[in-house]
Amino acid sequence: MPQPCLLIIDDEPIARHSLEALLTGEGYQLNFAVDGLEGMQKAIELHPDVILLDVMMPAMDGYEVCHRLRSEPSLAEIPILLLTALDDRDSRLKGLEAGADDFLSKPIDRLELRARLRTITRLDRYRKLNQERLRIVQALGELQRAYDETIEGWSRALDLRDKETEGHSRRVTEMTLSLAREFGIHNAEELVYIRRGAFLHDVGKLGIPDAILLKPEALSEEEMEIMRKHPTYAFEMLSPIAYLRPSLAIPYCHHEKWDGSGYPRGLRGEEIPLAARLFSVSDVWDALLSDRPYRLKWSKEKAFEHIQALAGTDLDPRVVKVFIKIIAWEEHPV
Repeated sequence: MPQPCLLIIDDEPIARHSLEALLTGEGYQLNFAVDGLEGMQKAIELHPDVILLDVMMPAMDGYEVCHRLRSEPSLAEIPILLLTALDDRDSRLKGLEAGADDFLSKPIDRLELRARLRTITRLDRYRKLNQERLRIVQALGELQRAYDETIEGWSRALDLRDKETEGHSRRVTEMTLSLAREFGIHNAEELVYIRRGAFLHDVGKLGIPDAILLKPEALSEEEMEIMRKHPTYAFEMLSPIAYLRPSLAIPYCHHEKWDGSGYPRGLRGEEIPLAARLFSVSDVWDALLSDRPYRLKWSKEKAFEHIQALAGTDLDPRVVKVFIKIIAWEEHPV
């Protein structure tokens, strides 16, 4: 850990030498200024950990220097210890109003000086560490927002390429999150993973040729085999990306079916990750309520009945039950 930097501002050579003698060997980097103007310049240059500031100086006294230091945004938080031969109440109040953090009366007591400096540097180090922690938290928050905005951008691009209806990815993401919360998932980190996975559910289709992905007619069996590879492509694309690895469940498993007839791995029942089971219901619902090249959108009533009919075959019956509860509340809120 680097030595704390002290700036001593005092016009008296004897006082400076005395402080140097008291503090040499105590683990501080010592710097000196002979008047208030030089003290201001060195404070800006060095950004010290603590300033020891004499009160009684010509031209610009310690109160004025203290006030100016506090007026500089980059210096405003530096601890200032006033050194004064004045021990009356008014002088101390004036120092506090100027922005001083503490006082030491002259002549300086060696033990008191060391104790005050240890306390001030310890508290200042804690303050700086806390500020750094807050800066890191803010930076991580900004980075996460940038990640999520990028993911949403990818999602919109995927919707456009796949000729999905406008807002498909956002709608299925919001419905999946609603289902997750109803299932008792309230951990913020886990919800973030589900959100990212839902937005990226079809990222694997980037590996599917346009001739197959955009074909208006029914796909041949050979073409269907290629289309069924898109969850595997998603796994291959996303698994090397550390921050997206926890979100793989939906892109990789959202075409698995409750009865084991899905793809790519033929998972059955609770072998399928819960996030993918939640998403599958949301995806089917949104698809049925959207116009497609091969059919017009269904009514809510018809789609609702179809979702219920898929429970126990394509879809997790428990998820369907919760989905029904959400839809019923949306249609007829209490």
